[in-house]
Amino acid sequence: MSGPERLFTARFALMFLFSFTVFLSAFQLFPTAPFHILSLGGSRSEAGLFLGFLTYASAIAAPLTGAVADRLGKRRVLLVCSSAIAVFSALYAIVPAYELVLGLAIVHGVFWSGLLSASGAYVTDAVPPSRRAEGLSYWGFASIIAVAMAPSIGLWVFDRGGWAALCAEASVLNVLMTAIAWRLPPDVPRPPAMPQRLQDLVEWRVLVLGVTLFLYAFSYGGITSFAALHAEAQGVTPRALYFTAFAVAIILTRPFIARYADQVGHRRVIIPCLVAVAAGVALLSMASTRTGFVVSAFVFGTGFGSAYPIFVAHLMKRVDQRRRGATFGALIGAFDTGIGTGSIAMGWLSDHYGLGRAFAVAASLAALSIPYYLFMEKRPWSTSDSARPA
Repeated sequence: MSGPERLFTARFALMFLFSFTVFLSAFQLFPTAPFHILSLGGSRSEAGLFLGFLTYASAIAAPLTGAVADRLGKRRVLLVCSSAIAVFSALYAIVPAYELVLGLAIVHGVFWSGLLSASGAYVTDAVPPSRRAEGLSYWGFASIIAVAMAPSIGLWVFDRGGWAALCAEASVLNVLMTAIAWRLPPDVPRPPAMPQRLQDLVEWRVLVLGVTLFLYAFSYGGITSFAALHAEAQGVTPRALYFTAFAVAIILTRPFIARYADQVGHRRVIIPCLVAVAAGVALLSMASTRTGFVVSAFVFGTGFGSAYPIFVAHLMKRVDQRRRGATFGALIGAFDTGIGTGSIAMGWLSDHYGLGRAFAVAASLAALSIPYYLFMEKRPWSTSDSARPA
């Protein structure tokens, strides 16, 4: 009897390294951009617009960039998007006004969605079908490890070299991304069948259920933009402590929680994950010490790190396999819209009521994801009519 198909190939290793570099670069810019916008005369509300604009653009563009990757080839899209983001990283260093930084973030978001959709599709093709869930789980650790490291590195470079040095370093990483993408074996474009109706380009039923993701991703947008500012306001050091503890929590808990969910049923584990997300953000709204930040990050990371993959695994059992691309597009749209809205709204709320109350609002929205999910789960549900088998 032959053993399991090989998972850890050179192709898989290249994609792991590519994704690690993507997030190592991006999550140096995301937490430091608000500091730069404040230094250019922007308010906290305007500082929150950076991640908000970027993720809104990504959410809107994701279905289109995913379709482009299917038609032109994922590797080509990875090459184009990596090169474009290298240019944007360099431009961020020289634009003189925060309004221009925000304008660049919108276009940046379109190419960011291309990276996300094309890389996910490429890895899905690269791993053996019999070990696909396992392979995607291991690949996901590339972004988690990068997120654990990147904010600390970015803030260190920003403090010692300034914004221009940070942008230059990010641009170099983006050039490295392009070189890694160049080394990837080409994939064969497979134009998908067109839906019978124009409105079926989007999986609306998935999008409605995806509001669950929007409600709890709101808090992640606020944390990404303002956890470091909140730590600074409370005198907690290092400022990137929350991101490190958050990533460690995911690494330590996700494999075990996901395996348990496969055994007992995904639906039974989704609710505890959503509870942990809401509790973690609530703890952050009250945190004023290093211990408080670490506890909040660990609780939040435990729930947030497992909620999305378990939610997707649960959803994949209920969608037609011919509509998986549209399904992921709808989920990315809901998720990124939540992140963008959270970043923008948290900036406004913190300006008017303080960061503590802003995080309390985020915790309340995350808590609303629980009854919303339970209500939607009881309703009749299926994918678009044109996608159903004849």
